[in-house]
Amino acid sequence: MAGIELRNISKVYGGSVVAVDDISLEIKDGEFMIFLGPSGCGKSTTLRMIGGLESISKGDLLIGGKRMNEVDPADRDIAIVFQNYALYPHMTVAGNLGFGLKLRGVEKGEIARRIKAISTMMGIEPLLERKPAQLSGGQRQRVALGRALVREPQAFLLDEPLSNLDAKLRAAMRTELIKLHHKVGTTIIHVTHDQIEAMTMGQRICIMKDGHIIQVGAPLEVYRNPANTFVAGFLASPPMNLVAGGLDGAGQGGLDAIVGAARLPIPQAFRQSYASQAGQAVTVGLRPEDFHLAPMGERSTPVTVLAVAVELLGPEVILVAELGGAGGPEIMARMPRDFLARPGAGLTLHYDLTQMHLFDARTGNVLVRPQIA
Repeated sequence: MAGIELRNISKVYGGSVVAVDDISLEIKDGEFMIFLGPSGCGKSTTLRMIGGLESISKGDLLIGGKRMNEVDPADRDIAIVFQNYALYPHMTVAGNLGFGLKLRGVEKGEIARRIKAISTMMGIEPLLERKPAQLSGGQRQRVALGRALVREPQAFLLDEPLSNLDAKLRAAMRTELIKLHHKVGTTIIHVTHDQIEAMTMGQRICIMKDGHIIQVGAPLEVYRNPANTFVAGFLASPPMNLVAGGLDGAGQGGLDAIVGAARLPIPQAFRQSYASQAGQAVTVGLRPEDFHLAPMGERSTPVTVLAVAVELLGPEVILVAELGGAGGPEIMARMPRDFLARPGAGLTLHYDLTQMHLFDARTGNVLVRPQIA
């Protein structure tokens, strides 16, 4: 096993198209790291540079402390699992599992031992004589992972391996990958655009946009303290409500966030941090789960909303409403599963003020304030 370090890495195509722009990141030995971002953000290109499938235009890649820029992919001791699984259609499952070992000159008895151990671990032992065309999507995914595992590499690179699976199977495979990481303890880099995968699987998340790293941290750390409006609006589903507003001095040292007709008092613990922004335009961040039906004491304030629609999801209801009443900015709020409201109905919700975030209206960067659990 080995740690992976990216030092000022860039990838430029055709001399002018910058896919990855001067990124630096240290991935610890044995860590489960998620690369998260929208299509075209550079996450897969970064993964392919680590694996040696793309050349590095600038910067240094270190694996286990050794510079790997010019090292052949076959000599990096890294296994890659692709979105389309890339199984050999003419080979059986056993043949697919053992092919890489055979090319490396591993002794037949050792190949058989590893295939036996990995197929048992992955639950594919009964499938060893089948060919890929005879397998379901989930079974093919297990074989692709098994083929990577059987090599016993120092790191795994997973390029959106679950995106072709249906929702139920994707959830099951997320659990399997987490359990697998606990068993083998090998460094894993997993590329995805799925926020649920990022939140549930990774020990840390690296969020990318337009070839840049925007924020790196533990899932809950990034969720609770987004660096800017991009992270706030991208992570979690439904995402944070981001609404245009302003800060207004309320007299006697008070400070309010004004959003349409709604007035949200800034908690005492945050006022010093936000005081310099009084009178300025801000973007107010309100997570859907921080709206409640009942008061929460001094933590919360009542807000009037006008129901627009409700989405019944089974375990919960998503209320779409206009904040502050008719004509106010549209927000989403998580409600209990038995919640009902007719479109056009006026409601009073209670917002947990300690969870409010404010962002600079011009740059989108968060206005730093004390962290509250």
